Amino acid sequence: MSRVRIVATIGPATNNADALRALAQAGMNVARLNGSHGDLDWHRATIELLRKTLPDVPILLDIPGRKIRTIGLKHEPSFAAGDTITLTTEPDHDGRKKVPVNYDRLHEDLKAGHTILADDGTLRFTVTEVRGRDIVCRAETPGTLRSRKGINVPYVKLNTALVTERDHKMVGFARETGVDFIGISFVESAAHVEAIRELAGKDGPRIVSKVENQGGLDHMEEILAATDAAMIDRGDLSVETNLQSLTLFQKRIIDAARVAGKPVIVATEMLHTMIENDFPTKAEVSDITNAVLDGTTALMLSGETAVGKHPVSAVTLMRQVANEAERYLQSRLDDAGQKSSVPRAMEDAIALICRTLPITKIVAVTRSGFAARSVAARQVRQPIIAVSNDAQAARSFNIFPGVTGEYVDIEFPRTSTDHIVTCLETLWRRGLLSIDDLVLITAVGYPKSGNRMNLIQTHAVADLIETLGWKK
Repeated sequence: MSRVRIVATIGPATNNADALRALAQAGMNVARLNGSHGDLDWHRATIELLRKTLPDVPILLDIPGRKIRTIGLKHEPSFAAGDTITLTTEPDHDGRKKVPVNYDRLHEDLKAGHTILADDGTLRFTVTEVRGRDIVCRAETPGTLRSRKGINVPYVKLNTALVTERDHKMVGFARETGVDFIGISFVESAAHVEAIRELAGKDGPRIVSKVENQGGLDHMEEILAATDAAMIDRGDLSVETNLQSLTLFQKRIIDAARVAGKPVIVATEMLHTMIENDFPTKAEVSDITNAVLDGTTALMLSGETAVGKHPVSAVTLMRQVANEAERYLQSRLDDAGQKSSVPRAMEDAIALICRTLPITKIVAVTRSGFAARSVAARQVRQPIIAVSNDAQAARSFNIFPGVTGEYVDIEFPRTSTDHIVTCLETLWRRGLLSIDDLVLITAVGYPKSGNRMNLIQTHAVADLIETLGWKK
């Protein structure tokens, strides 16, 4: 049985019985409906179809909540970089002259110079003027602003209500139709979760909290404690924070959810190219694999299955990739449970000591470089000085990550460990160790064939200088 769940969004491409059965057979475990698209009649009919066709598949209704979007437009304006686009909080416009948004106080929260991002950050605007309820912007990128696309204003505190009027309506609809989960956007506190839970009722749908801005990251632990599950919406998270840290944020949230014992869903553009193409990019396959290896509970498809040309193929491929990653993860766990060797156990010990003590440098006394290579592979943060009495070997150590090779012209005897202290003194005389260093030393003592890395010591260099009377 596959451990990782697949959440597939149902839309115009898949809201028929044959498509739903095919998605389930391909590996869909949860059906998602995006409340930002379609009217309630469409969602009601789709929920009824899901219950009739796949009665055992849970339904997640993602409600718009505090997410700001353009409203439905009769005219979707296209523009070039430098063109003027006017957003407005007046709803009685169709997009020809002004583009209305669904947050009626946005004009109060913005001023000239603020940046507005749209459509998961693919469109960028700079506010040039706020005139009444109109927000006049300069387009920084060419594109088309379409209906019901997300609007983000990074680093600006918006005064949106914790629970909106639309939330009341959508939660009531969720209770009426008996969906299993409600997804809520831009969650920044346990209070937000509890407010929605109160609306949902004691026996109502469970809550999926979307972590998608800095406020959510800052209060992640309290959100996870209050919610039933979490979702990492990488589209909004990337534009509300910063793109270069997105993958690290994803890992942080997955780790925190695992500690809290709550399911977590990774979402947004996991197989985005399969909306149009029948084959993914290698980067998308890697994305799915790494999310599974990180420990995610579920993976989500959005446009790929809602409006894409290849919805069943997308689910099939996601299931295949996730299964391969699960098998690899299980093999690693199985290997870790097997009897370890002395060098492997020493690696573990060194990594633990370097994390828990204020070690400043690692010294590996090694002829061949095995110890330096093994310690470097554990990605310790401390610099590694690899000492050898073979000059060519010492030079070669510099290819290992974080390692500096040092040659010493002394004997490495098999019947004592006196050379270790001599190596440390030599490094100190060369200025590679300082009086303030706390060093970890690894070496092989009294070696025989196949004997490696059987010795660990820690020393404060100041103590060695005083005890052994080192002088420069």
